[in-house]
Amino acid sequence: MSNTAFPGESQDPRTTEAAQGPVPASGSGPEPTGEQPLTGEQRAAIAELLGSIDTIADELGRRFAANGHELAIVGGPVRDALLGREVHDIDLTTDAVPQRILETVEGWADAVWTVGIDFGTVGLRKGGYQLEITTYRSEAYQPKSRKPEVSYGDSLYEDLVRRDFTVNAMASRLPGNAFADPFGGLADLAGRRLRTPGRPEDSFSDDPLRIMRAVRFAAQLGFTLAPEVKEAAAGMADRLKIVSAERIRDELVKLMLSPDPRTGVELMVELGVAQYVLPEIPKLRLEIDEHHRHKDVYEHSLTVLDQAMELERERGMQPDLVLRLAALLHDVGKPKTRAFEDGGRVTFHHHEVVGASMSKNRLSALRFPKDVVADVSKLVALHLRFHGYGKGEWTDSAVRRYARDAGPLLQRLHVLTRADCTTRNRRKAAALARAYDDIERRIERLEQEEELNSIRPDLNGNEIQEILGIGPGPLIGKAWRFLLELRLENGPMGREAAAEELRRWAEKHAD
Repeated sequence: MSNTAFPGESQDPRTTEAAQGPVPASGSGPEPTGEQPLTGEQRAAIAELLGSIDTIADELGRRFAANGHELAIVGGPVRDALLGREVHDIDLTTDAVPQRILETVEGWADAVWTVGIDFGTVGLRKGGYQLEITTYRSEAYQPKSRKPEVSYGDSLYEDLVRRDFTVNAMASRLPGNAFADPFGGLADLAGRRLRTPGRPEDSFSDDPLRIMRAVRFAAQLGFTLAPEVKEAAAGMADRLKIVSAERIRDELVKLMLSPDPRTGVELMVELGVAQYVLPEIPKLRLEIDEHHRHKDVYEHSLTVLDQAMELERERGMQPDLVLRLAALLHDVGKPKTRAFEDGGRVTFHHHEVVGASMSKNRLSALRFPKDVVADVSKLVALHLRFHGYGKGEWTDSAVRRYARDAGPLLQRLHVLTRADCTTRNRRKAAALARAYDDIERRIERLEQEEELNSIRPDLNGNEIQEILGIGPGPLIGKAWRFLLELRLENGPMGREAAAEELRRWAEKHAD
C-alpha cells in the first residue's frame, strides 16, 4: 500500500485545499497541474458527508489501515454532497480484495452480504448505516460480450482514472479525510459539465453503458456533455448493442424519473443513442400530427411529457414512471398508420391500437416488469377515448365504461388525456379543459353513488345458478357478463329486476 498523495489530493478537506485541473489521456503526458481551492461551502459539504458517519468511517478506515490497506469514500456520495443533494448510499473503495474485506469487517459489522462479491463488492450494515466496499477495479467489455470483465487494481488513482466521469472520480481517504481529485472533478462540477478522466473513447469502450449514463446525468443533474464526450458518444452509440437490456432499462428508468427527462430524450435522439434504446422515438420526427399541425409528432410527444409532469406536481403526485413512459410513447403508432387523404389531410387511424402493441413490445424487450408493460400499453390504447366525449353527450353508461376500462389507471388516464392537449388555439384548449372537468365531475358523482371502482352485476354466480336452476358451466359466465353490461348501462337495478332480465335472456340463450 502507498500513502503517497497524487496530484489533486489534499489533507483534511475541512481545512485545506485540493489541487485539480484537466487531465490528459492516460499515459499521454504529464499529470495534472494547476490548483483551485475548495470553497468554504465545498469544505463544509465534504465535512458534512464525513461527519454524518464520522465515527464509523474513522473506525473502518483505521481497521483497513491496520491491515495494510487503503480505504476511501468515492464517487456518487462525494459528488452529491458537493452538489448539496441528499446522500442515500455510502460507496467506498479499497485495494483489499473481497476476501480481505470480509476478514477486516468480521466482528465489527452488524451484518454482511456478498451478493456482489463476484464484482468485487461487499455490503455491510453498521449502526444504522448501509455501506458498500468495492475493490479497486476496472471493467471492460470484449467486442461481443454482454457482460463486463472485472479486474482488480492496486491504487486509488488507477481506480479513479477508470471511472466514468471526472465528477464521479473524486474521493476522500479514510482515515484522515484526505480529499482526492486528480482529474478536475470539482471544476467540472462547478461548470456542470461531463468529461471523462481519460479519453472518452477509452471510457466508453470499457463500458458502453456510460453513454447512457452521460445522457441520464444530463437529465438528472442538469449537466452538459463536453464536446469530445458528445462526439465519442455519437460515434460509439452502436456499442450499446452489447449491453444487457436490464442495464439499459435501469438507466432509462432513472432518466425518465429525473427532473428533466425531455433533455435526456432529446440528447438520446441527437447522439443516435435512441436507435438502440427506444428506436420508435426518432421515427416520430417530421410526422405531421393531424390535430396539432404546428408541431411534428416528436415535438408534440415531448410537450405531452412536459405537461404530464406539470400535472403530476399540481396534483401532488410522485414522479410516475408509468405515466411518463405513456406520455412519451402515446403516439408511437402514428408513423405506421399515417395516410394522406384528399385536400392534404393526414390521418392516423387506429394509431392508439398499433401504438399500444409497439409499446408493449419495446418495453418487454427492455425487460420492464410485466405490470409496467401492461399499464403503459393500456394507457396508450386508451389515450384517445375521451375525444368522443364532445360537449358532454355521453350517457352515464358511457362514463361508467370509460372509468371501468381504465380501472386503477383512471387517475393516470386523466393526466395523460389532459397533457395530450398541446394546441395553441386558446379557445379550443379551454373547451377541452372544460369538457374534461365535466367528465371528472361525473365520474366522481357516479363513484359516490355507485362505488364505481367495484362495479359488479346485481346478481352473483350462485344467485344466477339458483334463479336459472343450473349448475356450474360456461352459461354462468355468459349470464354474468350480460348482467354486468346491464349494470353498466342502467346503473344499480336491484335483485328482482335483474332476475327478471336474466330469465328473459336465458330463454334466448338456454341452448
